[in-house]
Amino acid sequence: MSQDRPEVELLGGFANRGLVVRSGDTVRRPQRPTTQATRALLEHLSDVGFDGAPRFLGIDALGREVLSYIPGDAVIPPYPSWALTDEALISVASLLRRYHDAVATFDPTPHEWPSAPPPRFGRELVSHNDPNLDNVVFRDRTAVALIDFDLSSPGSRLWDIAAAARLWAPLRADDDITDARRGRALGRFRLFVDAYGPEVPLRRQLVDAVRANHDWLYEIVRSGAELGNPGFADYWTRGAGERAARTRAWYVRNYDMLQTALF
Repeated sequence: MSQDRPEVELLGGFANRGLVVRSGDTVRRPQRPTTQATRALLEHLSDVGFDGAPRFLGIDALGREVLSYIPGDAVIPPYPSWALTDEALISVASLLRRYHDAVATFDPTPHEWPSAPPPRFGRELVSHNDPNLDNVVFRDRTAVALIDFDLSSPGSRLWDIAAAARLWAPLRADDDITDARRGRALGRFRLFVDAYGPEVPLRRQLVDAVRANHDWLYEIVRSGAELGNPGFADYWTRGAGERAARTRAWYVRNYDMLQTALF
């Protein structure tokens, strides 16, 4: 696939820092060993009419993935105030629910995927696995699309809900929250879960899933840093390991409080 338009680096994220560019109405990204799995996933989402994900368009002359560009705003630091509102949070929960409903009929078994979440958190569907703020596109202050499916693999609704609530509430000690969400983590946790709408039995597993998701994702970052990924290494050396340890200790100390917040 040819491309003759200027390329503009897209900001956000760590794993492919400096390597993801926009060219016209397309995005160019490095291929991965699991590119074909991502391609099959995105093609399924397109086939079932889900408009909240990029379309896979092919491979360019440089061997890069070519995806459709989704116009809008990704939430990158410094976070705009509108992205930290309850209305934005509710729209993220709604988008995640729509994604799960769309992906539920996709068969992942023929494909090679990245590391999957722990088996106890299910092989119900292909979860996004990284619904961080910079992986959600907004238009008119409403979440309209998920991007960056690099970590997607067989998982569950529970796993993605835990990941998104952990990142968007955010679920960590107030000393590690420096924006308008400080002091509101528990209320926003409940609000996100209510907006998504899981059943009560699912809620009772969420706090365990939050802690497991935290450990799982930070292990990916730590190992990536050790293997020399520059984005992960930079993030890790700027205190990510210490913050992760503080947050995990906070989960342990406040387990009952987090459970109570959901009921």
